[in-house]
Amino acid sequence: MNDEYQLLKSSQDGALLTVVIDNPPINLFTPTLFGDFAHLFTNLASNPTVTVVVVKSANPDFFIAHYDVSELLPLATVPRADALAAIRAFHSVCQGISQLPQVFIAQIEGRVGGGGAELASWFDMRFGVRGQTLWNQMEVPLGIIPGGSGTQLLPRLAGHARALEIILGGQDIDAETAERWGLLNRIYEVAEIDAAVGALARRIAAAPPEAVRAAKRAVYQRGNLAERLEADAELFVQVARSDAAQRQMRAFLDMGGQTPDGEKHVAELTERLVRDFAATD
Repeated sequence: MNDEYQLLKSSQDGALLTVVIDNPPINLFTPTLFGDFAHLFTNLASNPTVTVVVVKSANPDFFIAHYDVSELLPLATVPRADALAAIRAFHSVCQGISQLPQVFIAQIEGRVGGGGAELASWFDMRFGVRGQTLWNQMEVPLGIIPGGSGTQLLPRLAGHARALEIILGGQDIDAETAERWGLLNRIYEVAEIDAAVGALARRIAAAPPEAVRAAKRAVYQRGNLAERLEADAELFVQVARSDAAQRQMRAFLDMGGQTPDGEKHVAELTERLVRDFAATD
């Protein structure tokens, strides 16, 4: 898979795919990097062997800096239809993340900004480093807006008032604030993030893939509440009737689930469940 990309390096361990962004010196979001991500997502759409994707950077100071401003200047001179098509293509690639069957985790150890932050906003989870991760939407001071979807996703993550502060202020949002506002799931010390994110990713990757994919689909269901609940019911019945679910539920009961002592240690029981499932699958 590595030979297919110019600025991404990937390695697969079981159902876990690790992707490293490597576009020195600042991981600028160039058309080439965008093309690599588009190609990666296309490949993953038809890859049943991958359940979890962790994306990190080869440069601890930069996850993705922002989109290449020199590539945005020609939008003033190209036909309006071409300019709109370029932005819509970016939207399509980013929005596709929520529709892919894999779980996407961004390990943001350094700075993320502009279009890079917009891409990261579409990931299912984002983790950062205390005192090191910085989030910046720098578009408005440049005379533009976060046109790659930031104006739509940031209010969902942080609320409208905070989204406007991020977008209009154009200031660095530190890791502690980003975690508190919902931009990041959690933050860790720099020496801890690899182990913490890796442990979570491996735990998810070891679980029955049908359940992981169904859970993600359920979370991203669209429509009114009644329609989403109906879709949820369909997905629940689908996975509950699978061989994997039947095996896992019986194993849970055999391990002592639904007993006072077992329920006090339910996280440990489910850890054993996914470990045993991965070993026998």
